[in-house]
Amino acid sequence: MNTMRAVGLTSYLPIDNPQSLVDLVVEKPTATGRDILVKVAAISVNPVDTKVRAPKERVEEAPKILGWDVAGVVEETGPDCSLFRPGDEVFYAGSIARQGGNSEYHLVDERIVGHKPVSLSFAEAAALPLTSITAWEALFTRMSISQDSGPNKGKALLIIGAAGGVGSIATQLAKQAGLTVIGTASRSETVSWVKSMGADYTINHHDPLLPQLQAIGFTNVPYIFCLNALEEHWTGISEAISPQGVVCAIDDPTSPLDLKLLKQKSITFVWEFMFTRPVYETDDMIEQHLLLNRIADAVDHQKLKTTLTEVLGPISAENLRQAHKLLESNRTIGKIVLEGFV
Repeated sequence: MNTMRAVGLTSYLPIDNPQSLVDLVVEKPTATGRDILVKVAAISVNPVDTKVRAPKERVEEAPKILGWDVAGVVEETGPDCSLFRPGDEVFYAGSIARQGGNSEYHLVDERIVGHKPVSLSFAEAAALPLTSITAWEALFTRMSISQDSGPNKGKALLIIGAAGGVGSIATQLAKQAGLTVIGTASRSETVSWVKSMGADYTINHHDPLLPQLQAIGFTNVPYIFCLNALEEHWTGISEAISPQGVVCAIDDPTSPLDLKLLKQKSITFVWEFMFTRPVYETDDMIEQHLLLNRIADAVDHQKLKTTLTEVLGPISAENLRQAHKLLESNRTIGKIVLEGFV
């Protein structure tokens, strides 16, 4: 069979519009070069999906398929592949520069794919790749935090927006690295979730940050990882960060940032965008393959746990529209997954 089912779009519309995401039948791709063709078992949704789908004037000639979290089974491999064989169970986030994984089969470069944790179901595994890569790269690559707990003794990390997918993984990784973790959460259910991920303290991101930190014994913190509303928290971040500290962010500010607020303390500010390596095919692109294998090993040794909180049902336009709507409410906890086609 040379066709496959998928969910995609041609027009960028509000999520309440039934045409914002539609069921499709498209050509089934073939693996070439270092690509592998994966039979998709489960997918997860992320804020990047809603940002790409957000209303805009452009109209696509060919349907655009979203979805950058996949767990599945290798169907075939390109002639230059060496990391996987047909039948291998895999998980990955893919590349935003290519078609996404909301389809029965998906092409992806093997250098950004990991072996699925054997202890997890496909749904549980699909919740992990994008957020794990983002959190790992942010903490250990961009912010240069040591993975060894020794140098981190007595140091604190503030995670703004800790109840989401990235925050949930970052909390677990930071705790393993020996950091004291302070996560922000504003509702009783998100406070409970953040604590269940291992946070030592929680504070409310709707209130000024520094007074709350001081109330729990911190005059400032050497690391801040901001996951949303960066421009809203920018002044508070500049007040709460330690001299010579490091701030990392992942979201897209809607207004300019005043970098001068960081100058007097000699603060390092860094971005994390987990698609940088695959989009630019950097020389170290294979690091994401190695990273995902390390995540899988940590999961299988019960050092990390999945952040799956809800399976909405099979992969369909209706269910994906519901997932996007939930994400756009900014009230989700953990990760939302869809599993299989019917």
